Amino acid sequence: MELVKYEIFPEYSDIPTWIDGKEAIRSSLSSQLATIMEDGAEIVDKFMEALPEIGRVLNTDVEAVVHNDPAVTDPGEVILCYPLVKVMLYYRVAHCLYGLGVPRIPRFLTELAHSETGIDIHPAASIGEYFAIDHGTGVVIGATSVIGKHCMLYQGVTLGARNFSHDAEGKPIDKPRHPILEDNVTVYSNTSILGRVRIGHDCVIGGNLWLTHDVPPESKVLQARSVQIPTFESGEGI
Repeated sequence: MELVKYEIFPEYSDIPTWIDGKEAIRSSLSSQLATIMEDGAEIVDKFMEALPEIGRVLNTDVEAVVHNDPAVTDPGEVILCYPLVKVMLYYRVAHCLYGLGVPRIPRFLTELAHSETGIDIHPAASIGEYFAIDHGTGVVIGATSVIGKHCMLYQGVTLGARNFSHDAEGKPIDKPRHPILEDNVTVYSNTSILGRVRIGHDCVIGGNLWLTHDVPPESKVLQARSVQIPTFESGEGI
């Protein structure tokens, strides 16, 4: 993955500039696929063709963080310091390999990113351009989640499933079961959106919510107001 980062963000990599990034990536991926697939050469070619687009979209993720976080001083700070870049680099590469039918490696990549960032994104999930995660620890994005363009999640957000079906042999059926977020959706911290629900475009979903229903476009969903209880006396509790 350091080779891919070098190819996309060469000025922010420790790899020597005299190394041919594309050839190094091709060689590394070829050797990894050779042990698990017979048609690895064709997949390597397709991945190399997709690499410029992966880089373009990843740069939109960086731009989204710069646009959404006033604490950012410059794009380099995002690339070097923000967990979003690591997790999205791993995810966007893994998602491409997943779409090409590569077994195990896509999940291995996203689990590496998960262990290093605390952000868990399944490689099968679909995430559009200009995606931003602020802070990020505890974010979970399930396999059949669909996220549009210009969406932002805060720490602790879960896009999960409510339940799943089983076949006649008792095995879980892999069918759409995670949320759809349309374009320009913001979800604040520690909110769980569960099931195949649709959050319409330009919605703001507040923090600490448990959401299991569709939300129409341009809505704002907030938790109920807090209730102030008179001062406790004599060791009383809730």
